[in-house]
Amino acid sequence: MRILLVEDDNMIAEAVAGSLRDGSYAVDWVNNGKTAESALLGQAYDLVLLDLGLPGQDGLQVLQHLRDKRNETPVLIVTARDDLASRVGGLDGGADDYLVKPFDMAELHARIRAVLRRRSGQSAPKPSNGVITLDPTTYQVVIRGQQEPVSLSHKEFAVLQVLIARPGVIHSRSDLEDKVYGWGEEVESNAIDFLIHALRKKIGKEHIKNIRGAGWLVARNDEAVS
Repeated sequence: MRILLVEDDNMIAEAVAGSLRDGSYAVDWVNNGKTAESALLGQAYDLVLLDLGLPGQDGLQVLQHLRDKRNETPVLIVTARDDLASRVGGLDGGADDYLVKPFDMAELHARIRAVLRRRSGQSAPKPSNGVITLDPTTYQVVIRGQQEPVSLSHKEFAVLQVLIARPGVIHSRSDLEDKVYGWGEEVESNAIDFLIHALRKKIGKEHIKNIRGAGWLVARNDEAVS
């Protein structure tokens, strides 16, 4: 999943971005509201982490402009403003959640997962298509009928997470690169192919179908993949 981090404090931004990348998210970081709006015009994101005290343009203005344009990208406000008026204003202004600094990274990750679940219409904490079940807290996969979970690398988990989020939908190589790699990350031409190959070897090639010339998919719901 790809996240836009809008934070003007370099130390906080580096810590959050590093933690998110370790959590299998692709992260793009900007440090002001104007750049955030430009990024949102040119790139689709799964979530925005938005500070409020930004230079030049307040985060609430960024949020207002985003919603005025009917952009429904989930927004999690992460700010030092802990007064009631700011919390109410942020949530009523269209934010999906509100987290006050300082915070624990584990809580940030949990809130991100909760927001993404709500926006995707899922209630279960572990994404699944009925056969493949992902555990975002351990980066492991459980295959129905197998007792032992399978451990994945962060990038392998990120790819499978994208596929399982929309079962039955074909994802091209460029789609997966866009979701798995953020700005500044070097992407080899065959990186996605290598990750898919590793995944199919670990969980079984029958669970990730290769659609020649188009991309890859996992089965919709409980359908078998041949």
